Amino acid sequence: MITRFAGLTPTRSRAVAHDDLVFTVAVAPDPVSSSMYEQSAKALARIDESLALCGTDKSKILSAIVYITDIKRKSEMNRAWDEWVDTRNPPMRACIGVDLEPPHIVEIVVTAVK
Repeated sequence: MITRFAGLTPTRSRAVAHDDLVFTVAVAPDPVSSSMYEQSAKALARIDESLALCGTDKSKILSAIVYITDIKRKSEMNRAWDEWVDTRNPPMRACIGVDLEPPHIVEIVVTAVK
């Protein structure tokens, strides 16, 4: 059975649970800064909120996909990630350059276990 959790502000942040798996996606909340670091840090904070809502936390993340609009600015996202990630259990992560709906320049999709 799939349990859907209401999105946090903004509406593009969502979480869904299926059996023992949690899937969540987050972008930075409004107002949106043009800083890759700030958007990444705020989106990661949304991931924490969504995971908690679903009864889990970042230590149980299996994988993360980070979509960014400018791959040349990946180091800014990496800095936010390194400050946020559970270093005792870092998940598999992929970073992909894509066009996102402005003004968002970072979107993060996570799969975790409960």
